[in-house]
Amino acid sequence: MIKKINKNLSLEQKSVLFEDGTEAPGTSELNHEKREGSYHCVNCGAKLFDSKTKYESGSGWPSFYESLLGVFEEKTDYLLGYARTEYHCKNCGGHHGHVFEDGPKPTGKRYCNNGVCLIFKPK
Repeated sequence: MIKKINKNLSLEQKSVLFEDGTEAPGTSELNHEKREGSYHCVNCGAKLFDSKTKYESGSGWPSFYESLLGVFEEKTDYLLGYARTEYHCKNCGGHHGHVFEDGPKPTGKRYCNNGVCLIFKPK
């Protein structure tokens, strides 16, 4: 459920967040972000991830092994012909990416997030 769309979003951000688009792999500047801080939804500003849970997955998208508690809603997507778990910001409904079960310890999860959907705030 989309609650409110920020009028300052780019066309690409709107496409990914509200039309289930995907940014091209390897294009996000956040792939190389190594500083301490937090990652927030670009649409509503909700805090979603802590930088301590970010890791290099080799997927081409910013990846995290854990999100903050209660920030996402999940649903199954069959867009590619098989089941994937996609996640949306619980606060605004924006689509951020997919979560997979091939991540590192301690969770074994990989939140594969479109970088255009995130704002990094350094500590």
